[in-house]
Amino acid sequence: MTVDRGLDIVDFHLHFRIGADQTIQACEHAAGMHPGGEHERAVRAAGSAPYARQWRQAWSFPDPEPPAERWQDEADRWAEELRRVNVRRAVFVTGGGNDTVADVVDRYPDLLLGLAHHDPYGPDAAGELDRAVTERGLRGLKLFAPLLRGPLDHADLDPLWSTAQRLGVPVLIHIGHYGSAGGLSHGRYGGPDELARMARRFPELAVVVPHFGVQHVQDLLFAAWGCPNIHVDTSGSNQWVRWMPYKLTLEELFRRCYETIGPHRIVYGSDSSWFPRGYVTRYLDDQLRICRELGLPDEHLRAIFAGNAELLLGVHE
Repeated sequence: MTVDRGLDIVDFHLHFRIGADQTIQACEHAAGMHPGGEHERAVRAAGSAPYARQWRQAWSFPDPEPPAERWQDEADRWAEELRRVNVRRAVFVTGGGNDTVADVVDRYPDLLLGLAHHDPYGPDAAGELDRAVTERGLRGLKLFAPLLRGPLDHADLDPLWSTAQRLGVPVLIHIGHYGSAGGLSHGRYGGPDELARMARRFPELAVVVPHFGVQHVQDLLFAAWGCPNIHVDTSGSNQWVRWMPYKLTLEELFRRCYETIGPHRIVYGSDSSWFPRGYVTRYLDDQLRICRELGLPDEHLRAIFAGNAELLLGVHE
């Protein structure tokens, strides 16, 4: 049965799982996410497993299964899933490397979009972004700030930000806790202060921060107050609110963002990533319900759940 929510949905934030992403794994090790040997990793995994299991049970999510051996089969499954839940366009922000995610997008160009996600401190990162956008058709850059090998506002990254600004593509920068249970709570670099300084130096660069900034939500709102080019992405279960030292709800996050930065800098995302869970309609329906209960007009609903993403990505239909 086709779902009719009364408006188009463009999802700014999904992950395409196809084996191990060597670039992200290398950045995780460089950031000190996996210290020690097999024994230490096993101890950490065992300690975190109950929290992950509790989260899946709370949301009635099945255990993840491995991705398909062939990326083509995984892409076909996602295309069928997105059409089933009536999502008009979806953006894979990671996907096993720039060329892999570009191949996935090329298979369904009217449905899928993708972001580059290479190491910003890697050799000629600016040139790779230019290639990924101009030759492979990707629509921006995704990076995980806690995994950086240097600050977001370091001069070494200026060519990368300049390239993104020149190309007119957004950068999606994850700050705060990386991963879920057992993840990396902080990185050496990539805090909201660095992000704000970078955004001020490149005022025509659209900077999007996912998951409401995680534990940095207050700093993110103040950064967005000072930098009108900073946007907020709503993706995920946002289970991190349970770990804050004060009561915080998804409704309050939406209310604060809507009342401060306004509807045109809020971008819907689901953070969908694995099967058999598939597309997380629960996240979409909860967010849409909250926005409607807050009394947002249809114009603002269309902006948050489709229009803002289309403007950022240069998609006009």
